[in-house]
Formats: sequence, structure tokens, C-alpha cells
Amino acid sequence: MAGGGLSITGRDGGTEFEAKITPILIISCIMAATGGLMFGYDIGVSGGVTSMDPFLQKFFPTVYKRTKEKGLDSNYCKYDNQGLQLFTSSLYLAGLTATFFASYTTRKLGRRLTMLIAGCFFTIGVVLNAAAQNLAMLIIGRILLGCGVGFANPVINYSLIILTFC
Repeated sequence: MAGGGLSITGRDGGTEFEAKITPILIISCIMAATGGLMFGYDIGVSGGVTSMDPFLQKFFPTVYKRTKEKGLDSNYCKYDNQGLQLFTSSLYLAGLTATFFASYTTRKLGRRLTMLIAGCFFTIGVVLNAAAQNLAMLIIGRILLGCGVGFANPVINYSLIILTFC
């Protein structure tokens, strides 16, 4: 293990080889590790956005009215709205569903093309969310973002496994 390398021996005492830790390997590992941050980042963004008054006024006026009522102290009662719950959960449900298709796509088309598909889902979802004029556009954008996350995560995890064991 001298010089920051890695020594791997086969099970049956086979050949031994040295693997060096290169800048490309480090960058690849960092990029693969950040794949899991997509869900955490979305939780922070959607949680922050759903408590903003202009957002609530435009897409969820009943929730906005409840947040301004004096008698309601519980956030559960203020934010109890099926549309708001659909807005929050649609990304995660779409991500879960898209993961099943992404594993098949990765196997048939390869990782690079699957990441390109995920990028297309992300781009279209972001454009729809940014241009949303009603709740339907907002939900469809979130579903497309979920598909992007669902397609990207298996590829990122698979890449991390390959980098770790190869």
C-alpha cells in the first residue's frame, strides 16, 4: 500500500496487482456519492417553497388562507391539503417507479445513454416547474423531475459499485 495505491489479491492466491488512486477516480467517486444528495436537496427545496406565501397564494390558496388564520396553531392542520401532498410526494413516487425502468434501460442501452435520458427528464421537468401556471403543470414537472432522479440514481450507484470493486 505504499504510495497511496491499493493491493488486491485473488481468493485462490492468484495474481496481485497495484491500483493507483488517481484524480479521475477521486472525482468519479465524488460525483457518484453526490447522486444521493438529489433527494435531500429536493426535500429542502420543496419544504422551503411550500412555506412561501407567494407560492401558496398562486397554487394553494386554501392552504394560504389557513396559514393566516389566528386559531390554528398546528402546522398539520394548516398544511393538510391533498394537492400539496401530491406536489410533495409526486417526485418520490415517480422516482420509485422510474427506477424499475432505469435498470432495464441501463442494461439494454448502457449507462451513458441512461444518464442522457435522465438529463432530458430533469431539463423538461425544470422548465415545466419554472413556467408553471397551474397545479397540473407543477405536478407534471415534479413527476418528470422524479423520473430524472429515478433514472439517474441506479446509474450513479452502479458506477460507484464498479469504481469500488474494479
